[in-house]
Amino acid sequence: MTSRTHSKHQLGPTAAMLGLSLLIWGASIAHEIVPVQAETTTDTKMAALKQSSTRWIEVNVSTQRLIAWEGGVPVYAVIVSTGTDDHPTPPGTYTIQSKHRTARMQGDDYDVPDVPFTMYYYGGYAIHGAYWHHRFGTPVSHGCVNVAVNHAEWLFNWASIGTPVIVHF
Repeated sequence: MTSRTHSKHQLGPTAAMLGLSLLIWGASIAHEIVPVQAETTTDTKMAALKQSSTRWIEVNVSTQRLIAWEGGVPVYAVIVSTGTDDHPTPPGTYTIQSKHRTARMQGDDYDVPDVPFTMYYYGGYAIHGAYWHHRFGTPVSHGCVNVAVNHAEWLFNWASIGTPVIVHF
């Protein structure tokens, strides 16, 4: 996700814009755009999940970390590789839609057979094992969440269809 620069302030993905202007005795004074940090639906959803006993998955794109939670208790944490700037991993609140012990993944510039422990959570975006690289901790994927194969297997066996997946920065 890209950030916008407005005036002299850098705005991240969860910032809101608040325009301020002042009118004094009929004279207009220049206004400035001020970033205001807003609570996002992702923050709200994560807070609610931490108060429950639900199993859920958090993917932090900024830190390249995935945490499996049971309510407010982290039960498994791994380093991952998410999407590059050219192929970003979209932030949002999702659920596991389907699970496949192996899947073939194809795109304009790749064709990878037998991708292990694939869990699709949003269209063609998935959490899955990656046997073709060992650059975990660095964004290298086409938008999926790449996990070492042994960790992907653990996650695959732990999660079920409908498990919430929260992707954020």
